[in-house]
Amino acid sequence: MVSTPAVGTNSGCQYLPHPTTAQPSPNQYLLPLTAQVNSQDHLQIGGCDVPALVRQFGSPLYVLDEQTLRTACRQYRDAFKRYYPAESLVIYASKAWNCLAVCAIAASEGLGIDIVSGGELYTALQAGVDPKLLYLHGNNKSLEELQLAIASGCTIVVDNWFELQTLAELTHGKNLPLPIMLRLTPGIECHTHEYIRTGHLDSKFGFDPDQLDSVFQFISQQEGLECIGLHAHIGSQIFELQPHQDLAGVMVQWLSKASQHGLPIRELDIGGGLGIRYTESDDPPSIEEWVRVICESVVKACEAQQVPLPKLIAEPGRSLIGSACVTAYTIGSQKVIPGVRTYVSVDGGMSDNPRPITYQSVYRAVVANRMSADCTETVAIAGKHCESGDIVIKQAHLPKTQPEDILVVMNTGAYNYSMASNYNRVPRPAAVLVNQGEASLILQRETYQDLIRQDCIPERLMSKDKG
Repeated sequence: MVSTPAVGTNSGCQYLPHPTTAQPSPNQYLLPLTAQVNSQDHLQIGGCDVPALVRQFGSPLYVLDEQTLRTACRQYRDAFKRYYPAESLVIYASKAWNCLAVCAIAASEGLGIDIVSGGELYTALQAGVDPKLLYLHGNNKSLEELQLAIASGCTIVVDNWFELQTLAELTHGKNLPLPIMLRLTPGIECHTHEYIRTGHLDSKFGFDPDQLDSVFQFISQQEGLECIGLHAHIGSQIFELQPHQDLAGVMVQWLSKASQHGLPIRELDIGGGLGIRYTESDDPPSIEEWVRVICESVVKACEAQQVPLPKLIAEPGRSLIGSACVTAYTIGSQKVIPGVRTYVSVDGGMSDNPRPITYQSVYRAVVANRMSADCTETVAIAGKHCESGDIVIKQAHLPKTQPEDILVVMNTGAYNYSMASNYNRVPRPAAVLVNQGEASLILQRETYQDLIRQDCIPERLMSKDKG
């Protein structure tokens, strides 16, 4: 890991207010907590001049603000302690961005880690996370992944009959029972993209609620399995609170039914899904409000069902990491189509942020080296890939741009690096963690050599000298 002082200056900075202050401009809602404009009229995050970071580390560049990430972790953790009268645990849904540094930060704030593959499990373990705070999810875990999870001592969230029967076989005759949770499909739909709705019955995830009695009965007969909890998740990028209230009631009913089968259910994992603000029109609940509603709903449901309060677990991902990161690009070519559109191209695109082409996601951007310039143009920000749909932002309201300007796209912490690819054999970007004027490299930029590292070519295909 490389740690260097930020290039640039911390003096003469103008703080960019957040929604708690009066009349912020639209973009000020969307930047990390430490965002400032310095005396050079540059965007500064974590005390680091963003254009200077690009000169030092190259672009595209993920810039992760440590203070914003830690603040969100603490807001979740402290709100659960405030509103829930029994034990609680916040688990970071690391599929949003799983790497050593991010896992280590979440764990240092007292959070567990939600993992969905052997690779994410291995990364969390290498980051020093306590295995007892790791929860393995997934609808088709391999035998190797299950064996690694058992050996490491993490909790396995069982998704289906095949997995449940496999675990029963793997643990048969073992001295200590394996702690598992069950993922169930609650049949609750939310107003979000079809691909990120996971709570409705027509989903690849989880047991059907109609199978509950037979599932509970099967587990009660397995000496090698100990069902300690129930899990459900209703989707992602959700602004509504009512579905979470409904989920609490449904899950506590399941909890009550489990007790009838003698299962020692003591944990209830209500998933995550709280959305973030990607544009000025987005209006998600605050972390505080979301947690309060969850806690009050679970307490009310437990009182109605006359069951003891379980350990309450939540799995936020996007709302922890999404707003903590921006992506810095360097602007290159432009194409003006009179009366139609102007395309402004950047040196990245769908390989470092596939969400616009995959989910039709909308982002906002600023020109980081001319923060006070008036926004006079509406342009399309085009990626560099050989794909017509590689458009980062369809309508970006910006100052008049020129080559070598630094474009910063905001709120790129969730599902950007984690879904990044080598499409067109483009190396994946570097990432830096910024905090109090120091920039630390947490992901090295891939090289062309990295791209062919796993390639194999049969000897008969190698070119031979003609002579």
